[in-house]
Amino acid sequence: VALYKSVPTRLLSRAWGRLNQVELPTWLRRPVYSLYIWTFGVNMKEAAVEDLHHYRNLSEFFRRKLKPQARPVCCLHSVISPSDGKILNFGQVKNCEVEQVKGVTYSLESFLGPRVGTEEMDFSEAPTGNSFQQQLVTKEGNELYHCVIYLAPGDYHCFHSPTDWRVSHRRHFPGSLMSVNPGVARWIKELFCHNERVVLTGDWKHGFFSLTAVGATNVGSIRIYFDQDLRTNSPRYSKGSYNDFSFISNNNKEGILMRKGEHLGEFNLGSTIVLIFEAPKDFKFHLKAGQKIRFGEALGSI
Repeated sequence: VALYKSVPTRLLSRAWGRLNQVELPTWLRRPVYSLYIWTFGVNMKEAAVEDLHHYRNLSEFFRRKLKPQARPVCCLHSVISPSDGKILNFGQVKNCEVEQVKGVTYSLESFLGPRVGTEEMDFSEAPTGNSFQQQLVTKEGNELYHCVIYLAPGDYHCFHSPTDWRVSHRRHFPGSLMSVNPGVARWIKELFCHNERVVLTGDWKHGFFSLTAVGATNVGSIRIYFDQDLRTNSPRYSKGSYNDFSFISNNNKEGILMRKGEHLGEFNLGSTIVLIFEAPKDFKFHLKAGQKIRFGEALGSI
């Protein structure tokens, strides 16, 4: 593990990113993309543009958009999957720890960083708890829940808003870019806390809500569409720090209002999305660990 952590994954990912942006000759595009499609099982019939010659480089191909009807958004459930992927874990958060895969945990506070001020969350009734977990729960009788979705290289790489909510704060953690493949996640404790990630926090109708996009090897580029200042895997940021940006103080005190299913951001290649949110005790997930899920399908409801 120590040897793997010493590999310069950030530098390698930046080099891979530059390679991905090299324009391919038209004659080379079909064989290169066809090999990728065959290797990772990509369904190009869902792509908005099926013609492989249209994609000038690998980066454009990775970030391909879908046909509008390819992913209907579930209207019956309050939380939907923000992306295509595989469900690694879900359930209630207990003892201030979250499972990245079965039996391997990480610290909630290490992952999200210090609590964002209540003035950004607009929670006048927020109770003061002893633990970090209790401080995130703003309404009496609510619990904290989590869900981890792994995006494989062949999946659709854009992610969307999982519910109607307001994004008030962004925290960017520069970090390593180790693989988040479930096999590696079982091997390295607190992998998600070591890796580069972008934490979006805010509130929905039941209180605290957060979505975290976790980077991985060759996935240093995390883009949030409404956040033009965000620069991930940049050499100017050192590991072990974090950078905060408030959409309340810098956006007329409204925050960013997101609607369920609305485009939120994208990865270059596969990665992981972690949802951590509060909800009433009768919130139920409609999932099985290890199942494949597609953007727009139900995650859970009350």
